[in-house]
Amino acid sequence: MTTATGGPQASGRVSQEERTRLMRARLLEATVECLVEHGFAGTSTTLVSERAGVSRGAQLHHFPTKNALVVAAVEHLTEKRGTELAAAAVGLPAGQRRTRAVLQMLADHFTGPVFTAALELWVAARTDAALLAAVGPLELRVGRETHRLTVELLGADESRPGTRELVQATLDLVRGLGLANTITDDARRRGRILDRWAEALDQQLKETA
Repeated sequence: MTTATGGPQASGRVSQEERTRLMRARLLEATVECLVEHGFAGTSTTLVSERAGVSRGAQLHHFPTKNALVVAAVEHLTEKRGTELAAAAVGLPAGQRRTRAVLQMLADHFTGPVFTAALELWVAARTDAALLAAVGPLELRVGRETHRLTVELLGADESRPGTRELVQATLDLVRGLGLANTITDDARRRGRILDRWAEALDQQLKETA
């Protein structure tokens, strides 16, 4: 028997909401995976629905076009990147090797599949105004959060002249190494570069302290 507050019906509504949330999550995760494996051009709504195990009708109900799907995936990807970096930061060591470990954490992020998916969106957004309108602001948010996290992890004092630019140069370096990695696996060269940059960064941060 249904109560005045809608007992079983309310429970049914919650259940439907949860099913909808899970379906959308599967579609967004599948979109990110397709971007990594097939690129933006090779990602289609059909491919995503098959990957997610969702019917075409259900997928089109939530995301009627590829752009609608991808724009939603941009927000999902932004959250995923932030979560990934925050989780990686937890296990960083203290002491002498911390700077090198921070650089490795950033390099792992910028050579990982989540960044690869984001990169596909950057390239596509260059010539797609609607996608650019979605990607641009969120990418700025990711950039600010990554910069803030890096400052915190390095213990850098940005009130000191040149420190902010030094941190930004670090992020530009690891991002560039990530871009290079999309063409060929250069892990050994990347490691040597990060070794030297960690030494230089420690020295520069000491001088501005």
